[in-house]
Amino acid sequence: MTIMIPAWVNGTLTPVEKLEAHQKGLRHMAVSVFVLRGDEVLLQRRAMGKYHTPGLWTNTCCTHPDWNELPEVCAVRRLDEELGVTGVWPEHRHHLEYRAEVGGGMTEHEVVDVYVAEAAHDLEITPNPDEVMAVEWVPFEDLKNRIVADPGLYTPWLKIYLRDHARMIFGDMATLAVQDPHRAKAG
Repeated sequence: MTIMIPAWVNGTLTPVEKLEAHQKGLRHMAVSVFVLRGDEVLLQRRAMGKYHTPGLWTNTCCTHPDWNELPEVCAVRRLDEELGVTGVWPEHRHHLEYRAEVGGGMTEHEVVDVYVAEAAHDLEITPNPDEVMAVEWVPFEDLKNRIVADPGLYTPWLKIYLRDHARMIFGDMATLAVQDPHRAKAG
């Protein structure tokens, strides 16, 4: 199945096959979602069949909108497709751009709409094994410490989000973590 995503080619937003966009390092649109439960962040471990960053831990959901798909529609769709999560309504939190090598000669050069959603304590999660091999609720401060202790277990974009954009994405949760001198900084 060919998946066409919005990418810039010679300055024009164009439908481009997803793998090609990564192989060529084209600047393209993306969506990232963080589902929170109090001070905990829902992480997913990417399935081993993913063509880049397999087996790494990352934010709740990270994806690319289909050509002509609104980012907010994509966020809800992919929460369901990747994690079987429904009834959660992500709120737009931040718009950012980053570029990162993701292995295998591929590059993510993403213009990202970041969404955050609050989940009920009894949120049902049914991971799609083609997309996700595990999930875990992790307290925000523990996540930052884990990334410092073993950065190779996490996707490049998750590390960038926590290092450069945590306050915009997580608000008070990130501000409190930064103010406490005993908490480690994400690297």
